[in-house]
Amino acid sequence: PIDIGKGDQFTPAFLKISPNNKIPAITDPNGPDGKPIHLFESGAILLYLAAKTGRFLPSSTRAKYEVLQWLMFQMGGFGPMIGQAHHFLKYNKGKSEYSEQRYHAETLRLYGVLDRHLATSPYIIRTLSIADFATWPWASRFEYHQVDLNDFPNVKRWYLELAARPAFARGYAQPKDA
Repeated sequence: PIDIGKGDQFTPAFLKISPNNKIPAITDPNGPDGKPIHLFESGAILLYLAAKTGRFLPSSTRAKYEVLQWLMFQMGGFGPMIGQAHHFLKYNKGKSEYSEQRYHAETLRLYGVLDRHLATSPYIIRTLSIADFATWPWASRFEYHQVDLNDFPNVKRWYLELAARPAFARGYAQPKDA
């Protein structure tokens, strides 16, 4: 565990794992060549774990690239833009009206994209995948970015279904003080 409130992310030991001093980061002592491997960045970690376990990333070329496009949607838009909404709407409210409006509008637009897509699929693709794992934690903080999930019924259905899964509940409970 890394306590970012105490600055653990700046220790030399952690910087060897995550040179960008950000979480998440992992060390797999049983890396692909029998040696430990350190990985940082959510997308890289998810791709690695999917490849290592053979789960949550389809093997068919079409389905794999469907997952990858939605993973990139999260990494390039949904996560960063909603992260900015968190910053301005929850943690720094009242400091920049322009920023609050801009990131809230973009957040609503991105929820709309996801909602329209989820109208056609039970998960981000037809089966649970790393794209769901990457996107769900951002959507789970909908109250931080002033989103009413009732306005996005397909996102709400997806969110609640995944929230009810025991593994999601265990993951969401980390860190313990969250």
